[in-house]
Amino acid sequence: MFNFFKNNIKEESLALPFTTDIHSHILPGIDDGAADLETSLLLIKGLYSMGIRKAIATPHIIGDLYQNTPFIINNALATVKDAVKKAGIKMELHAAAEYMLDDYFIELLRSKSALLTLHKNIILTEISYSTAPDNLEQILAEIFSEGYLPILAHPERYHYYHNNYKKYQQLKEMGFMLQVNILSLTGYYGKSVKKAAKYILENNLANLLGTDLHHHNHLAALTNFTNRKTINKYMGPKIYNNLNSIITT
Repeated sequence: MFNFFKNNIKEESLALPFTTDIHSHILPGIDDGAADLETSLLLIKGLYSMGIRKAIATPHIIGDLYQNTPFIINNALATVKDAVKKAGIKMELHAAAEYMLDDYFIELLRSKSALLTLHKNIILTEISYSTAPDNLEQILAEIFSEGYLPILAHPERYHYYHNNYKKYQQLKEMGFMLQVNILSLTGYYGKSVKKAAKYILENNLANLLGTDLHHHNHLAALTNFTNRKTINKYMGPKIYNNLNSIITT
């Protein structure tokens, strides 16, 4: 089952041009990511094999699916950290969250609940895959008023933007930082998503990338040699995921 670690590809040939992954679902049993601790360790070993040395787990927080709290997330993180240490994996682990911009998120903001951040005041967010939110500017205004800066996860995967790429520039102008999934560049999610991801990167609209690693299939695709060559080709020499370079308020 885990034979992608037994191939003849040298470890350095799999190395990503960034060492911090800011988007993954590697904590066990709290969302649609790793189902158990064994899977968490497998995914983390896979990240390490690709040159990742710091992983920020970002479990979903979605009102009608995963009402994860800081307590739940940090408990899962502590369990994984202990297992990683015992396994001798030299991975620095942290946890934030991937917030769906839904009514539950608005409740958290308005109740002054402390949000889990990637770095200082930076939060990772997502929106519905099915329809574009009609109140996105209002939600952003509330995010900014509480002192947070939002990253929009995988904008290339929102199909309703594919007919008008100008929307990506508009999202930037509204105040979002954009984060592309590296698997999008391989066609893993389909041709239209790949095309959108290429557009975003080629037009310098994103300086953040993520694996969005959930499960074995993602890991197998990420460690595929042909996919890795494709990812490296489109990413080029630019430096990604330097959260310290983002000016916070």
